[in-house]
Amino acid sequence: MQVLIIGAGEVGFHTALRLSREGHRVVVLDRDPEQLRKVNERMDVNTLLGPGASPRMLVEAGVAQSDLVVAVTDSDEVNLTACRFAKLLARSATRVARVRSQDYLEFLEQEGSKALDVDTVINPEREVAGQILQFISVPAASSVADFAEGRVKLLSLRVPATSPLVGRKLMELRTPSGPDFLVAAIERGGRVVIPRGADAIHYDDLAYVVVRHEEIEPVVRAFGLHAEPVRSLVVVGGGAIGRLVAQEAAARGIKVRIIERNEERCHQLVDRLRGVLVLHGDGTDMSLLEEENIGAADVFAAVTDDEEDNVLIALLGKKMGVKRTISRVAHLGYVPLVSTLGLDLVVSPRFAAVGAILRYLRRGKVLNVAALRDEGAEVIEVEAQATSALVGRPLAEVKLPSGALVAALDRGGVVDIPSGATVVQPGDRLVIFLLRPVLAKVEKLLTVSLDYF
Repeated sequence: MQVLIIGAGEVGFHTALRLSREGHRVVVLDRDPEQLRKVNERMDVNTLLGPGASPRMLVEAGVAQSDLVVAVTDSDEVNLTACRFAKLLARSATRVARVRSQDYLEFLEQEGSKALDVDTVINPEREVAGQILQFISVPAASSVADFAEGRVKLLSLRVPATSPLVGRKLMELRTPSGPDFLVAAIERGGRVVIPRGADAIHYDDLAYVVVRHEEIEPVVRAFGLHAEPVRSLVVVGGGAIGRLVAQEAAARGIKVRIIERNEERCHQLVDRLRGVLVLHGDGTDMSLLEEENIGAADVFAAVTDDEEDNVLIALLGKKMGVKRTISRVAHLGYVPLVSTLGLDLVVSPRFAAVGAILRYLRRGKVLNVAALRDEGAEVIEVEAQATSALVGRPLAEVKLPSGALVAALDRGGVVDIPSGATVVQPGDRLVIFLLRPVLAKVEKLLTVSLDYF
């Protein structure tokens, strides 16, 4: 696939890096020579210096030959203008634009993204707010992702030393009397593996578990974790992420307090949020945190624009006794490091944006993509096509590469955790775990079988 990326900032850089590693033909257009120098030092892609909203530069960058145009500069206007010109210059290309302005987002929701010649709008702040709200819905998990319109959940569960599953083989976990779930991947020692039935659960494993929505609580209990609902939430930072999280959490009946240091923004939050206590203050102020009894909160989320403050604030909350902590980190490279500090959830708007872009790069009818934390593995949701080699035969007979696993199947709204005897039919929704080295082989299986011709 040929991809034109407009904007070599954090999102554009990491998207280009991911695609170049997968063998895609990539062109990066940016007006900052220093940003392009960093791109050229790290990856084998073509770069071009110039404004992203210039039709002349788009032509020079090969927009007419591009299958996908991704506009992710820091300017909404540049991104939208670039997509409008791309529509004229490359009618068959898919166009993705990063948009942050609330005014633009509200307009696009009312009129549809096609009104501005964009196929899909990415808003990293909303993506991150969604991740946080998912986490709040299952606080025992380190992360939560939705598939099959929410009927299938992907939970990452940290295995405690007291878990009854420690030392047990995976083939022993699914019993007729217990909840039906599948440990599709395990992160151990910083490395993600697709386990086999004879592999055992270890203490401190991060298990990626696929489960039906209605069986979340029994699965969490089976891992020896607590499934108490969140009743109180404290959010530090009243920007877009904090506001969205506070608004939705309050609508769910959660007691929410939001701490914001900017007085003018506090007044705006008071006007916009109902059922939320807005406090004017500094989230790094220990006396304020103690005065507000932060240690009694179920979840404490630090989502200001300063990632160093966020890490410090979340660590302070952890020290004061908060049950679960969340920290927003901007730089993608910091996410694995910060995750080792004992914080329960580390979120990055830029990581969320890269993950949202991935679904347009996968062959086959891809409905959703979720990248795992180290980016060495991902989960894709696809609709099975009649031409696919996966269709019409038991999964045990399908030559899935080692490092890939069909973890769930949704047929007409009925979810099944598949076995080797499961036969995939056209139209089924499949949730597939895969390691990056086997991506190309899995994509080939998802598209056209040689038997079809």
